[in-house]
Amino acid sequence: MSKNRYVGDYPVIGIRPCIDGRRGPMMLRESLEPTVWAMANAAKKLFEENLFYSNGDPVKVVLADTCIGRVNEAAACADKFRKEGVSITLSVTSCWCYGSETMDMDPNT
Repeated sequence: MSKNRYVGDYPVIGIRPCIDGRRGPMMLRESLEPTVWAMANAAKKLFEENLFYSNGDPVKVVLADTCIGRVNEAAACADKFRKEGVSITLSVTSCWCYGSETMDMDPNT
């Protein structure tokens, strides 16, 4: 490919699979996890197969280590994304209403 004329690091995309964090007899979280992970992996595949940096390399996409349904999971995701150099985030979910504990609160992503 051509020489990289871009100054600095290319942006990294982070995917945040958000989920209803309630556990217990209703099995909400457990029943939604397979769907949310499938959505996150589909988004990752879509980006990697269709988005390329100016040097021709596919974009780098990072997935959170777990589904995000609680504050500690959001914090762990933010820490991982910071270490990986993520500057763009996509949150995927199969549901529609979450509290701020699952949101990406970083104004720089």
